Amino acid sequence: MLPVEHDDPINAKILAVSEDKIAGFVREPFEEIARRAGVDVDVVMARIAAMLRAGTIRRVRQTLLATNLADGALVAWKVPEEKVDCAFDWMFQRDPFSGHVVIRSTDTISAGSEYKLWTTLKVPRGFSLQKHCELLTQKVGAEKFRIMPAKGIFTLGVGHVRRKTIEPGEKADEPAKMIRVEVVDLGEHEWNVLLVLKREFVPEEIRPNPWASRAKEAGISLDEFYRVAENLSARKIIGRFSTFLEHVKPSQTGVRVTRFNALFHWAVPAGREIETGGEVGRHHILTHCYWREAGPEFKNVNIMAVAHGTDKQRLLDHKAAIDRHLESCRIPVSYTNVFWGGRSEIKPSEISPKIYREWLSDSPAT
Repeated sequence: MLPVEHDDPINAKILAVSEDKIAGFVREPFEEIARRAGVDVDVVMARIAAMLRAGTIRRVRQTLLATNLADGALVAWKVPEEKVDCAFDWMFQRDPFSGHVVIRSTDTISAGSEYKLWTTLKVPRGFSLQKHCELLTQKVGAEKFRIMPAKGIFTLGVGHVRRKTIEPGEKADEPAKMIRVEVVDLGEHEWNVLLVLKREFVPEEIRPNPWASRAKEAGISLDEFYRVAENLSARKIIGRFSTFLEHVKPSQTGVRVTRFNALFHWAVPAGREIETGGEVGRHHILTHCYWREAGPEFKNVNIMAVAHGTDKQRLLDHKAAIDRHLESCRIPVSYTNVFWGGRSEIKPSEISPKIYREWLSDSPAT
C-alpha cells in the first residue's frame, strides 16, 4: 500500500512542486511535476491518485484566475451569534458562488471583530455582488456585510509543504508585482472548453494525456482543445495546475498540514497601497496578498495577506518580521490586526453565467 501522508519523503517532493509550481496550462501536467520534482512520472501519478483517494489531497484541478472571469470579493458578515453556524452551513452547502467559508476571530475586541463569518464570493459578469449579498442576507439572517473587492493581487498560491521550513523574514529579492483585476469577455466556445477544463480530476483521470477525455466531453478535437486552452493561458485566464492538500482537517491518521490560518490586516496611507503590497507580498510565507479596501468598520485597512502554519506564535513571528520590514521601508502603518481562522470549508466558486441564472431561479429572495 502506498504512503498517503503529506510528510512522506517522496510525497513531500511531489507536493512541493504540485501544490503551486505548475503555472498556466500544461499539456502533460503530471510529466511536468515529475520532471521538476525529480521523481518518475509513474510514481507521481500513483502517489497523487493514492493521496486523492485517501483525502490527503482534497482536489486536483486546473485553476483559473477567476478574478478575470467574474466579479469577486472578500465578504465579511455580521451574523447574530446563534445563527453563525447555520449561516456557515447555508453558504457552504447551498451557495455555489461562495468559495472559502471561514469563521474568524481576533485575540482582543477590535475593529471589525463582530464580523465572525468571512467568505470569498464570485458572481458572473452581468450580475451584482451587492444584490447577491442582499439575497444571502435574507437567507441566513445576517445583520450587515462588507464587500471588499480586490483592487490588486500581489501573491496567490498555496505550497503548504514548501512553506513549512520558511523562516520569519524570508522574502524575494524584489517586491511582488501587482496583478490588476480586469474582467475579460469570453465567447461560448471558450466557455465550453473552460467549464470542462476546470472540473476536478477523479483518481482514474490521473494518467498520461489527461486532457483527451475532456476534449471529447467538449465535443472538439484534442488539438482544438489545446489551442483554446493555450490561448486562455496566454490571456492570463488560466491559473495553475494544482493539487490542493486538505489543510483544514486532519488526515485519516490524524496528521495535520496546518493548524492555524491568519488573515493579516494593515492600514497604510492612500497612494502607497501598491508599494506596500509589493513589500508585503514578497514574503515567502504568504499564500495570498491583496489590496482591498475594508472601510471604517476595519479602521480603513487596505492591505490583507494570509499565512498558514502549525504554530500560532510562529505565524505571529512571521507577521512581526513583515511589520519590521515595512518600518525599514518607511511605510507608515496606522493600524494592523490579525483575524484567526476557525471552522473552515473550501470549494471553488462557480463562475458560469448559465449556472448562476439557474441558481437564481431556484433561490428567489424570501
